[in-house]
Amino acid sequence: MHAAVIVFPGSNCDRDLAVALERAGARVSMVWHKDTEMPAGVDFIGVPGGFSFGDYLRCGAIAANSPICRSVISHANKGGYVFGVCNGFQILTETGLLPGALLRNAALKYICKPVGLKVETADSIYTGGYDKGQVITVPIAHHDGNYNVDADNLARLKGEDRVAFTYTDNPNGSVADIAGVLSENRRVLGMMPHPERMAEALHGNAEGAALFSHVVEQLVHA
Repeated sequence: MHAAVIVFPGSNCDRDLAVALERAGARVSMVWHKDTEMPAGVDFIGVPGGFSFGDYLRCGAIAANSPICRSVISHANKGGYVFGVCNGFQILTETGLLPGALLRNAALKYICKPVGLKVETADSIYTGGYDKGQVITVPIAHHDGNYNVDADNLARLKGEDRVAFTYTDNPNGSVADIAGVLSENRRVLGMMPHPERMAEALHGNAEGAALFSHVVEQLVHA
């Protein structure tokens, strides 16, 4: 399985994401934001956390208009798999690949700590390594992680089983405790917590590893 991890100025979790994918068995290519095309044969695109372009304008807004994001959008529109974590989630909402927006945390403070996540659906390539209702511990590190979506889109997300994860103790004010959402075809996931930061025992727990191992296993078999 061939994965691409996008690198923007200000990305600081690109290597973490690449290592988590490699440990799960993927071959990973790092792709610079000014590139216009993905490497040949890419199955999966990871959009990492960090502070792309210094979070100027709106978090993820400048990155969403970078040359490589046109290729990310094209990959997703053709049915490809795209995963955005933290700043990557912000970028995916800015591109329109996922609904909603990430606002300033309700307490107006940067938050960096492990949080409890409840797996709301096991029906996706990303969450299939967990049981529905399972609670895992994954860290967050963000200032603008307050997920907001209008009532109609919230009803659609819930009605179509597209809420991937919720917080057990909402740290940032996100509507309906939402920590991660899926696209309509379930092939695009955005989430604020960082599973790549708890993907091996040396991290203190490896509960994030199942996300990456299930992605690689399913795409290899496909």
